[in-house]
Amino acid sequence: MSNLETITRQLVEALLRLDSPGVGALLDGLRPLAGGGPSLDDVVVPALERIGRDWEEGRVSLSQVYMAGRICERAVERLLSPDRPVRGDRPKLGIAVLEDHHALGKRMVKSALRAAGYQLQDYGHGRRPQELVEMALRDQVDVLLISCLMLASALRVSEVVAGLQKAGSPIAVVVGGAPFRLEAQLWKEVGARAVGRNSAEAVAIVRSLAEREPWA
Repeated sequence: MSNLETITRQLVEALLRLDSPGVGALLDGLRPLAGGGPSLDDVVVPALERIGRDWEEGRVSLSQVYMAGRICERAVERLLSPDRPVRGDRPKLGIAVLEDHHALGKRMVKSALRAAGYQLQDYGHGRRPQELVEMALRDQVDVLLISCLMLASALRVSEVVAGLQKAGSPIAVVVGGAPFRLEAQLWKEVGARAVGRNSAEAVAIVRSLAEREPWA
């Protein structure tokens, strides 16, 4: 087992034990960006992905996943303080839960993106389509990541996309959540630019968009 795999396994174990000091100690020695040796991105993203997969397969409880996300988010926020380097000003990201009040998925995606060196505007949960349109336009984000728990909420992503298009905005809408995992083509039906099934895919999508889009 490689050093990276060992650290990732140890992080998963510490998160599932709800061992905040242990998580902090493991992450303290990692750098916020990649480049010679394990970084936060290299470890946190696969750890959260593994925990999410374990929950889907019934090996860990929802409460463990929730608390793991909380602990990881706090640890990453502490390490990525304003004086630590990030990936720059672009792309500008916004993230929210549309209508629903179950913020677990958003929390895990936010932790993974922060670990990958991205800064985000967190618009919270229970947001309505027009609210998200106004917030994203106000902050001039490049990518708006939307998490949904229920099908009814997922279908309203189309209202967000329509609102942005009406305003002439090129903001890329990326979606995730249970409805989009159950209905493989739903993201296309609501007009999203991409869909991510987990935090690792969310990071990959943002990276891919950043490479293709003409963001300064």
